[in-house]
Amino acid sequence: MRNTAKITTAVLATGALTLGLSACGSEKDSAGDKDGKLIVAATPTPQGEILDFVQKNLAKKAGLDLEVKEFTDYVTPNTAVQQGEVFANYFQHKPYLDDFNKKNGTDIVPVPGATVHLEPLGVYSKSLKKLGDLKDGATVAVPNDTTNEARALKLLADNGLIELKKGVGYEATPKDIAKNPKNLTFKELEAPTLPRSLGDVDAAVINGNYALEAKPALSPAKDALVAEKAKGNPYGNFLAVKKGDENDPRVKKLAKLLTSPEVKKFIDDKYDGAVVAAF
Repeated sequence: MRNTAKITTAVLATGALTLGLSACGSEKDSAGDKDGKLIVAATPTPQGEILDFVQKNLAKKAGLDLEVKEFTDYVTPNTAVQQGEVFANYFQHKPYLDDFNKKNGTDIVPVPGATVHLEPLGVYSKSLKKLGDLKDGATVAVPNDTTNEARALKLLADNGLIELKKGVGYEATPKDIAKNPKNLTFKELEAPTLPRSLGDVDAAVINGNYALEAKPALSPAKDALVAEKAKGNPYGNFLAVKKGDENDPRVKKLAKLLTSPEVKKFIDDKYDGAVVAAF
């Protein structure tokens, strides 16, 4: 029987960080027991699938009792770690975590040596064969969370569609576009809804995990008009914990398993370039 609890969640308001701290004491004791079960929050694809592979094939041999809780948004996995409802999470990249900590006053950190994979961001379209075919005034959908929106705009800038103001970094928005020769209109949407928007826009920049979850699935390697390159990319996904928990023995065991040759082979075989091992 699969030891994974799938939880569908709505995006929580920032104020949720301060709620329920006293009520979750017993869960924190369990999640924080160094000799007990390690509870990890993850988004379903590919993080949950990778953790499921580890759970079924590697964890028991390593003496690790692993439980995975799957969430469908980009907020709850961090609030759950901060509140002690889970001990670790695996779903995000460093620019997103830095922005989240800054905005929410949290102290979640990457586990050293536990960057597992990259999900290349891609530009997709139902009507275009190549990016250069975008017409004047076309509408492009992009993720509306801060770092992924900047990442999407950088991908478009790297491919010559727009030019961003110098120095905008990981917080760029459409207001930071310096040149827009095709007069593109940008539609800012929640990342999970982007695949469903393809019928309503000329193109959409979609996160790799949500591309994989689309019906039918979209592959950055096969379906994207353009996609991010893995080399030198700061958007690798990693295992994260609350500051001070990096050396928990269970966390170190999981970090080693997530960056093992077995996991690299699983990623290469299952995702065919849509997810790329980052170790």
